[in-house]
Amino acid sequence: MKRGKVSNNVIRRLPRYLRKLDELEKSGISRISSGELGQQLGLTPSQIRQDFSCFGEFGQQGYGYSVNYLYEEIGNILGLNKEYQLVVVGYGRLGQAMASYIYKNEKNFHIRGIFDVKEIIRDVEFEDAEILTCRSLAGFVKEQHIDIAVITVPAEKAQIVADTVSDAGIKAIWNFTAVDLELPDDVAVENVHVSDSLHALTYYMQDMRHEDED
Repeated sequence: MKRGKVSNNVIRRLPRYLRKLDELEKSGISRISSGELGQQLGLTPSQIRQDFSCFGEFGQQGYGYSVNYLYEEIGNILGLNKEYQLVVVGYGRLGQAMASYIYKNEKNFHIRGIFDVKEIIRDVEFEDAEILTCRSLAGFVKEQHIDIAVITVPAEKAQIVADTVSDAGIKAIWNFTAVDLELPDDVAVENVHVSDSLHALTYYMQDMRHEDED
């Protein structure tokens, strides 16, 4: 599989393809053309072919794509053929919600530790995870060889936590704080600013209202 420099836009579309292919497979569809796939996703067939060509050739002209094969290949591209060890740092309502989502929906991602500034009553849903205070975080990350940190702490603590897990060896952070973290180039960060999405939504609402007025 070839893997050159791929644009962020292409990478962002890969999970969309994966979700759609999962839906198609569950509905009993075994083969699909780029035109049919594009119609369901609101993309052009040429865009889909260009995206897939960044990683190899997955279909045959006039024959389309095997849904199962394409699903597996995109999963491999995204690294979903591997297992990942996680810690959740910050166990307020958002941390609890994200931990529960991961536990119930992401079978390749295993929560090994849950950390907060205060003592937490053991959560029976995560009986396989250690539940500790943040002063144990760095040692735990090193000892357990943790891959990913999910950070849901208050904004003023975000950079301190990110520096702690980065110095302890973590190379990937899922950041749910309202802070753009400053980290070494070899640490991958996915920022999820919930308010950004909400504010974009209100823009689209206003834009549609203006179109109706015109």
